Amino acid sequence: MTTATATQIAELNDRFRKGDRALGKTVGSSIFSNLTFDQQLALSRLVRAFDDFTPENDPYREHDFGSVEFEGDKWFWKIDYFDQNFEYGSENPSDPTVTQRVLTIMHSSEY
Repeated sequence: MTTATATQIAELNDRFRKGDRALGKTVGSSIFSNLTFDQQLALSRLVRAFDDFTPENDPYREHDFGSVEFEGDKWFWKIDYFDQNFEYGSENPSDPTVTQRVLTIMHSSEY
């Protein structure tokens, strides 16, 4: 993958993670779903605010994975790329006209 493509994907992932729902949808794991609404909201805010990307946690520079601490636990978030119908993987995650993103928030024990 070229640096330009990785940069495009990272920019789209950041936009999506920070709230641009036109680019996809967010889902939570079973443990996330069992949190109260206020807890889900607070954890989602931490995910949206995440910006600690390093070569160790983001080797492809796509900003598609991260971890946050919430109420003493480690939580992961991951962005995956699908076609417009959410049936198959996207052939070009740098093109939002053919890609829908899914952001999954999960407890570290579920990874």
